[in-house]
Amino acid sequence: MKIEQIKNMSEAELTAEIKKLKNELFNLRFQHVTGQLENPIKLRDTKKDIARVKTILREKELKRSEG
Repeated sequence: MKIEQIKNMSEAELTAEIKKLKNELFNLRFQHVTGQLENPIKLRDTKKDIARVKTILREKELKRSEG
């Protein structure tokens, strides 16, 4: 997921995206444990996407509280 896409989302969309990514991460972990995960790099990428979304969400919260 590109940072430009994330920055254009509203706070509600960001929250929904975090929920979706966490659900995806859970499924990927489950597949990893059962040996069905073909590309383990997806785990890392999903974690990074969650961090990106949380960072942008926090930036928006700080901007809202300042102004």
